[in-house]
Amino acid sequence: MTLLAVRLNAETYPVEPVEGQELRDAGATLVCIEGQSDDAQLAAGRDCDALLVVSAYVTANVIEQLRRCRTIARLGAGTDRIDVDAATRCGIVVSNVPDFCLGEQADHTLALLLSLARRLPTMQKAMHDAAWTARQDLGVRRIAGRTLGLVGFGASAQAVAKRAAGFGLQLLAWTRSPAKYLEPAARLGVELVDLDTLLRASHFVSIHLPLAAETRGLIGASQLATMRPDAVLINTARGAIVDEPALVDCLQRRAIAGAALDVFSGIDVFAMPGVPQHHALLELDNVITTPHCAGSSVESSLESKQRGAQHAAQVLRGQWPSHIVNPQVQARFPLS
Repeated sequence: MTLLAVRLNAETYPVEPVEGQELRDAGATLVCIEGQSDDAQLAAGRDCDALLVVSAYVTANVIEQLRRCRTIARLGAGTDRIDVDAATRCGIVVSNVPDFCLGEQADHTLALLLSLARRLPTMQKAMHDAAWTARQDLGVRRIAGRTLGLVGFGASAQAVAKRAAGFGLQLLAWTRSPAKYLEPAARLGVELVDLDTLLRASHFVSIHLPLAAETRGLIGASQLATMRPDAVLINTARGAIVDEPALVDCLQRRAIAGAALDVFSGIDVFAMPGVPQHHALLELDNVITTPHCAGSSVESSLESKQRGAQHAAQVLRGQWPSHIVNPQVQARFPLS
């Protein structure tokens, strides 16, 4: 029997030839759709053996009707748009590619930090306006000796720490499991502190956490009020970790100096291109926004798609994938 693999987000994230090759080598036919809605996903994938997804929501309603599906392969890192609990109940193995863009995300985080610290958007506008005295902007301070606080200290934050040390930044980090990270913290010259201390002391606060029940809204009005008035918030992780209305209010009142954001809860950067977005964050002059591109490069895009397809192919061959999101699952088809 020919196996069926359905790849979602084929318009917003075009399919690479290597994806099809990986799946054909596993005996599967690949069908590619955009599939932003439940109905579209079910129309193409109700009888699929593998579902591959980049950015679409895959809900319990869909998952419970995937009659033959063995695996849902996320062609990327985060799985907050997939109902992993529903997949686990249905015996569907969920995989992801957690480390495909560590370098790109760390580079982007530092680029945002430097852009804010050096006031690059303001300086570019000054050039267009012939406002040469912008070079005397009192908001520009020496970076060396200032403090970067990393909220979370997994692989992403550690990659940032390696780069940030070269700028002479003092490094703090908060993690929910400090004992687990004593060695990398010592090696990278990072002091592990509690979250309140980090927020009070840091000139730059950068978020490096997955979105989960315990991290949703972690940085709310109270935490923002704890930050220094000259501090900036950088988020390349997940938008909903920050209480966005509280952040807007804080920025409008200049309670903190600014923010640099690559992820959002109120702006849909996964909508089809050309759909205008209206949000206060896009109107503020102390905010830099980028369209969820921190992990993007030609190389990382290809890697996430190829490795994600490899994981789906592994399951179709009867093997456990290299990266399993729900290792407790009782797979509906035996895996070795």
